[in-house]
Amino acid sequence: MLTLYHHPFSPSSRFVRLALTEYGADFQLVSVNPWERPEELLSRNAAGAVPVLVENDGPSICGPAPIMEYLDETRGYAVADRRLMPDHPEARAETRRLVEWSLGKLDQEVVGLLVRERIYKQAMPRSAGGGAPDSNALRVARANIQHHLKYFGYLVASRRWLAGERLSFADFALAAEVSCADYLGEVPWATEENVKNWYARMKSRPSMRPLLSEKVLGMTAAPTYADLDF
Repeated sequence: MLTLYHHPFSPSSRFVRLALTEYGADFQLVSVNPWERPEELLSRNAAGAVPVLVENDGPSICGPAPIMEYLDETRGYAVADRRLMPDHPEARAETRRLVEWSLGKLDQEVVGLLVRERIYKQAMPRSAGGGAPDSNALRVARANIQHHLKYFGYLVASRRWLAGERLSFADFALAAEVSCADYLGEVPWATEENVKNWYARMKSRPSMRPLLSEKVLGMTAAPTYADLDF
């Protein structure tokens, strides 16, 4: 049995959940608030961060990239043409590059700021940094998202999927990030039709449904969030 320690609106956690579901893995979720640094999480990951994956009584696998590689090595080959890591070395490199871009650069410059300011800080005590959103951080995120959407729009306009001709981990990394921003109504869909069309295809996948049903207490999702047709 696989156990995933996660936060429902952690984009990296969502990425792992999508990958697990796409691979047909049987897993259970343990929801934690990383800012509380619970002992259960720290005992699994000294960094106190999610996601953390544990299989049976095995060691903890910490972070989205190691988890991605673990899932590919333990389950990817068994799903044949549904494997989310391409066979060719160059295609694998491109997939890993775009996973890192989404879960790293996009998260740091856009989605991580939005989620922290508008979701996490709502639940955090003031002693841990909770309180009203930082308007400067939100302004930076809203400016930065335009540049990222333009780049991703260029990619999906020239390829069948984000990293190439096959659906890959890269698509799910970006979808996980976009889903969190979309819940908050922070994705300017009118400015990038190519990304909108790509995300509509991603939203229609069964693996996305559990994510699109989740809600933040006291905060209504944007109308586009669970609407498969926008």
